[in-house]
Amino acid sequence: MRKLLQKRTPLFDTLYNHAKRRVISFHTPGHKNGRGIDPRLKRVTGKNVYYFDVTVFPEVDSLHTPTSVIKEAQRIFADAYGVKNAFFLVNGSTVGNQIMLTSACKPGDSVILSRICHKSVLSGIILSGVWPIWIQPRIYKEFNILLEASPEQVKDAVNKFPEAKAVFVTSPTYNGITTDLVKISEIVHSKSKLLLVDEAHGPHLKFHSDFPISAVEAGADLCVQSIHKILSAFSQGSVLYYNSGLLDLAKLKKIVSLFQTTSPNYLILASLDLARAQVVREGEKIFSRIIEYVEEATERINRLQHFRALTREEVKKLGYDLDVTKITINVSDTGYTGYEISEMLNKEYNIQVDCSDMFNIIAIVGIGTTKQDLTHLVKALESIDKRCHPKRISNLPELPNLSTEMVMNPRDVVLSSKVKRIPLKKSAGHISVEAITPYPPGIPILIPGERITEEIRDYLIELSQYNVKLTGHESEGLKTIQVVSL
Repeated sequence: MRKLLQKRTPLFDTLYNHAKRRVISFHTPGHKNGRGIDPRLKRVTGKNVYYFDVTVFPEVDSLHTPTSVIKEAQRIFADAYGVKNAFFLVNGSTVGNQIMLTSACKPGDSVILSRICHKSVLSGIILSGVWPIWIQPRIYKEFNILLEASPEQVKDAVNKFPEAKAVFVTSPTYNGITTDLVKISEIVHSKSKLLLVDEAHGPHLKFHSDFPISAVEAGADLCVQSIHKILSAFSQGSVLYYNSGLLDLAKLKKIVSLFQTTSPNYLILASLDLARAQVVREGEKIFSRIIEYVEEATERINRLQHFRALTREEVKKLGYDLDVTKITINVSDTGYTGYEISEMLNKEYNIQVDCSDMFNIIAIVGIGTTKQDLTHLVKALESIDKRCHPKRISNLPELPNLSTEMVMNPRDVVLSSKVKRIPLKKSAGHISVEAITPYPPGIPILIPGERITEEIRDYLIELSQYNVKLTGHESEGLKTIQVVSL
């Protein structure tokens, strides 16, 4: 019976049948079944896709108060992942992270989390009014990449801060590294706290026995996944999972509705329905092939003179695990930065990687990746390898202690007009208004409400001498910084 259930795609089927009727539209959107679409775009997409771009009416159900096909599609999704409830999201895992923090905590509650979290988590902290309790991230220096908190770090934090209502974990990380969610779940739940997991990069983990364990299997109370990142849903298609006995479901439903658009894209919703059916039906077979292709590509890359790909074996030695669909390739010995290697791959070999920094490039493999794709990437790296000039890129300054004093609630700081800009060299002791995130290492060095220490100030001054990208900083360079004007 379960196999028959998972073959169903009620939302897609309803939209498809509606599209076949060629109903005359007097509803939004204004292109009216594609007739108003610019011909240049229609020549690329064809015309049928626009019949799926509809608004909320009884036949296609409502995302905010689902009673028919959306409700059924979400129920089947929850069954596929083995959870109590699943909620479709059309603004990516960004909104899922914001929902998790807002529904799990009240304003003024505190949450334990690692500094490596996605920037959407910081926006969730600001929107929800919670107090963050930061765990100092570890860095794997061989690759200059960040590691999520270990069970031991979580245990120490939970014991030190018993007032915390929840623990927030990111697993897999952007590099595909997963922490021990089973142990963390045991630790968190032994103290009757909530476990929230940003599993945006792990919607596929449940569907192959050789992948690391998924958060939905490890016991997370709330978990969000970007179905579009590895599986076949459209961009922005994500799902929030509820599997808790500690969190009020009625409250969660209200918060989900609060954060969702009233004009959801039904193409995104239909693609979630189909992506679930596809991975249940074919996931084990497809990912068996992909794992084989990635292992072969990784071996070939690691035979090159100047490139090095992260392996599952070395990650396990650190006490973590690796989702091999993320291929992290270190370029420190090439004489080029990751930015430069990424540009070469794009302009010379027609390859676009997902991410690059000074030391690494990250290639994300998805359900649609072919062996030929990976072969082309390896051959491109082999070609570049022959013209490298071996000069190792120097490491960045040591990460400062980020367990700083939270003086003000981040939301209060962001909403305050009492701010001023001062020279960075004179900023120690002041309260930061900015969320400064340099790439690399890709974590917030300061967030709104934190006291700027001398160590952080000196780190930022030293970092300004390197070719790093900054987000959250509102002026050119790092000569000045916004602080609270008391």
